[in-house]
Amino acid sequence: MYTVTLWEFAALAAAAILVGFSKTAVSGANTVSLAIFAAVLPARESTGVLLPLLIVGDVLAVRTYRRHAHWGTLWRLFPAVAAGVVVGTVFLLWAGDSAVRTSIGAILLLMAGVTLWRRRTAARAETPAVPAAPDTDGAGARLKAGSYGVLGGFTTMVANAGGPVMSLYLLSAGFRKLGFLGTSAWFFLIVNVAKVPFSVGLGLIDARSLLLDALLALFVLPGAFIGKACVDRINQKLFERLVIAATVLGGLQLLLR
Repeated sequence: MYTVTLWEFAALAAAAILVGFSKTAVSGANTVSLAIFAAVLPARESTGVLLPLLIVGDVLAVRTYRRHAHWGTLWRLFPAVAAGVVVGTVFLLWAGDSAVRTSIGAILLLMAGVTLWRRRTAARAETPAVPAAPDTDGAGARLKAGSYGVLGGFTTMVANAGGPVMSLYLLSAGFRKLGFLGTSAWFFLIVNVAKVPFSVGLGLIDARSLLLDALLALFVLPGAFIGKACVDRINQKLFERLVIAATVLGGLQLLLR
């Protein structure tokens, strides 16, 4: 098992709780978990330790929000995401920790900036910043899905940081809270399970990482229950602000660390 001090294990446990919370309440908040894992463990190997914990959180999220998924959006995203995962795998074969952190941090901040700009432009035009129904049809919507899908696949493969990218896509498409959570729950369960063979092949998941995961998984469960209890108390506007804030925080952490 990885050698960690008591305080380092406490930090990893807190990050695991945040994983569960992010899966059932504020998607994208687990970028903070990503930063904690990368600070305590070797940055590259930390992605392999975190992945099984994310899958545990995904299972809990699907159990909670499975009926609210928008499958048309999922099927449109998956081909582009698969391409992004392949590109991310190739990138990991040669990239060092510094290159990974800088690339992902820059992408997250860029996506957050684009989303804020789109929302401000819509507000100035006195049109709803969030449509009543998800905007997933038309050539523009397909192009956006492809662009975000490739970025999401790339970021989730190299640093388990696809959450903020996909969160921004779902917000920009106009998903309301439950549809957002249900669609992202199924999306990340399928994508994260599909990433396991790639991570094993890259040596990111092994017996040591799974032993540590067996202990940390116990902390994902209370985080998920806390998130489920909180989500009904978070209104739509606050929900969107929290998602964007978590994205910006995660991007800054990756760039400045």
